[in-house]
Amino acid sequence: MNHLTHYASATRPVETCVVGSGGFGRSFLAQALRIPLINARVAVDREASIAAAALRSIGLAEDRIAVCETREQASAAWERGQHIAAADVAVVLGLPLDLLVEATGHPEAGARHARLAIEAGLHVAMASKEVDSVVGPELARLAQAKQRVVTPVDGDQPALLIGLVTWARTLGLEVVAAGKSSEYDFVYDAAKGTISSNGRTIPVAGFDSLWSLGERDIAGLAKARAEACAELPQRAVPDLCELLVVANSTGMQPDAKALHAPILRIAEVPTAFVPKGAGGLLANAGTLDVFHCLRAPDEVSLAGGVFVVVRCDDAETWQLLAGKGHIMSRDGKHAMLPIPRHLLGLEAATSVLDAAVLGRSSGAQQPQPVLDLVARATRPLKAGALLEMGGHHHTMDGTTAELIPAAALGAGVPVPFYLAANKRLVRDVAAGQPVCFDDIAIDAGSELLALRRRQDAMLSAAKN
Repeated sequence: MNHLTHYASATRPVETCVVGSGGFGRSFLAQALRIPLINARVAVDREASIAAAALRSIGLAEDRIAVCETREQASAAWERGQHIAAADVAVVLGLPLDLLVEATGHPEAGARHARLAIEAGLHVAMASKEVDSVVGPELARLAQAKQRVVTPVDGDQPALLIGLVTWARTLGLEVVAAGKSSEYDFVYDAAKGTISSNGRTIPVAGFDSLWSLGERDIAGLAKARAEACAELPQRAVPDLCELLVVANSTGMQPDAKALHAPILRIAEVPTAFVPKGAGGLLANAGTLDVFHCLRAPDEVSLAGGVFVVVRCDDAETWQLLAGKGHIMSRDGKHAMLPIPRHLLGLEAATSVLDAAVLGRSSGAQQPQPVLDLVARATRPLKAGALLEMGGHHHTMDGTTAELIPAAALGAGVPVPFYLAANKRLVRDVAAGQPVCFDDIAIDAGSELLALRRRQDAMLSAAKN
């Protein structure tokens, strides 16, 4: 596709506001300076000084930045041609904006930002998958009622994987599996006998015997590698969250609540992610999953990219493609087709332009509530305990995360992970039990809760 002609109907730059100036938001602000069809003159963070620091960090001089506390100040700064830093999205929603990029990663705040933007007539690019995982379908419905779009964002794995799955389906390829590599590779240093991942290094004596697949059983090898690397995290809440967003747009689902998440070399992926009957790990075809990229220090990474595994229906064609370097399964019956990148805000522009210029989402035009991400207690949890969520991997002490079919909130129903996060328990939760909606204390004024109740009503109406 020629992207320059794809967006040829644009008559002016898309005016955007970025809420959350961390890694994703800052990279979008920086790249927007180089994109003719996008302006990003407005940054919002929990403190205006944080947003202003992000604008300075991308090379803007002090006199080009206005810290604004009121709508009047923001309007005056806009007319002067300045970039605007604010602490509240309500301060800037009166400006002539087209689209808001929600990149806070904060479930409650992100829900409010998205709802206010939609009510103000803006499109929303939802980089905050935490919000999307709880109320994405409802936000999409609200936007459609305003003839606006809520979209996942290219540059992050959900939109890239949705694009790859739908591309493969368009070509008539049978998608046997789809997924992503985890955020952090498992790097094996044979000389030192160690594996490193995300800043941690552990000894793995005898791992040489687990390095190559050869003719051995893939399930047995995956189990042995997992045991050898037991000291390293092998499940991450954001991975499950991202696959939920993909499920809601594609209908594909995992066949294990916490995913298989094997430790694999890239060339092993099309052998592993096929049904057990074909020698793989999966119970069913059409499955979502994640793998940890095992590599040597000097080997290429998949860089947290995404992939599909497709069936090789025509042997002659795929023999030709194998000769060109495509990644084939051991038996030659399946192939891995990857996108070995996710470039954060550097490539978010395509989703922004699709929404604002073409009126299209990078996900489904109306995603459906297919899955919920929930928390299950790994030890007894006492009434009064705070389910504090923290860290890059969104760990919640005493719990593990899993994906289950979506269900309306109610007594005895597992509560979405990001709705439970940072809430207090009102009753004990036994080890092995899910945290349910009636187990937590939640403010009746919660924006996320209100949107989820509306989404649940939509789900119930669809089932009746």
